[in-house]
Amino acid sequence: MTKKRVLSGVQPTGNLHIGNYLGAIRNWVEIQPNYDNFFCVVDLHAITVPHDPKTLAQNTYNMAALYLACGIDLNHSTIFVQSHVTAHSELTWLLNCLTPLNWLERMIQFKEKAVKQGENVSAGLLDYPVLMAADILLYDADQVPVGEDQKQHLELTRNIAVRVNDKFGSEQNPIFKVPEPMIRKEGARVMSLADGTKKMSKSDSSQLSRINLLDTPDVIKKKIKKCKTDPIMGLSFADDRPECNNLLGLYTIFSDQNKEAVADECADMGWGKFKPLLTDSIISALEPIQNKYNEIMTDKTYLDSVLKEGQEKAESVANKTLGRVKDGLGYLPSF
Repeated sequence: MTKKRVLSGVQPTGNLHIGNYLGAIRNWVEIQPNYDNFFCVVDLHAITVPHDPKTLAQNTYNMAALYLACGIDLNHSTIFVQSHVTAHSELTWLLNCLTPLNWLERMIQFKEKAVKQGENVSAGLLDYPVLMAADILLYDADQVPVGEDQKQHLELTRNIAVRVNDKFGSEQNPIFKVPEPMIRKEGARVMSLADGTKKMSKSDSSQLSRINLLDTPDVIKKKIKKCKTDPIMGLSFADDRPECNNLLGLYTIFSDQNKEAVADECADMGWGKFKPLLTDSIISALEPIQNKYNEIMTDKTYLDSVLKEGQEKAESVANKTLGRVKDGLGYLPSF
């Protein structure tokens, strides 16, 4: 029986933090034996906001190495760079011409980021969800692992697929497969260390707001020591204690315990006793990832071979889908 296909990716902007790992990549690793997986480094998405061209290529390498270090297995998964497969850009243009503008203007993430960028906001930022739709639809993905903040974009992808199928396909021969979301509940939303009401983010100006996967033990200790807490004695999972709830949740995951056990262990603790426990659990969990990453980064030839093979596999699938779309839209086949 053919395995269902999964497609996902992360931008090569800044360092991956534990929120990215717990909300996305750890889930990829756990599910990968059950699916046919395509995991890309989405470098085309990375330039929808101002970026540094001097670091883009190296950040792309770093991200691919982290995929492998976190446990992405090439026996089950394909790793590739988005911009290496030109079908992504070409399909995005075709979908642009078929996507109503008002669908894009109501995207919440565009509204939020546009406010921050002001007059410098790019057309690419508005068009980001169409590029994401192209990424997904090119690979006939059955399911897409998404966080809560990307659910609206995936719904747009589904709407685009249905629109194209209705206009240019048929019930017997649809042009696109309509994907389903795959949402992980536990650990899917890790909050900032500086504000327990805000999601941990690579774009936050404060490094103290997040723990990166490649942070040294000393840096992790410093960040946990300085993270925001409340003055209440005794720790508990409580909605009205966002920082406490977030830190206990992290300890639950990194110490590999269940919520009830952690609640009992920490019920009478103060922050002075709890923070070292959390620090040690995070350092211990990240150590094998960091060791594997450093090993991979010393062998550029191996990493190049992974990305080259990934490009070839991705192209073989993506180009078939692109050809199907162009046929449906009535284009003259190339010679």
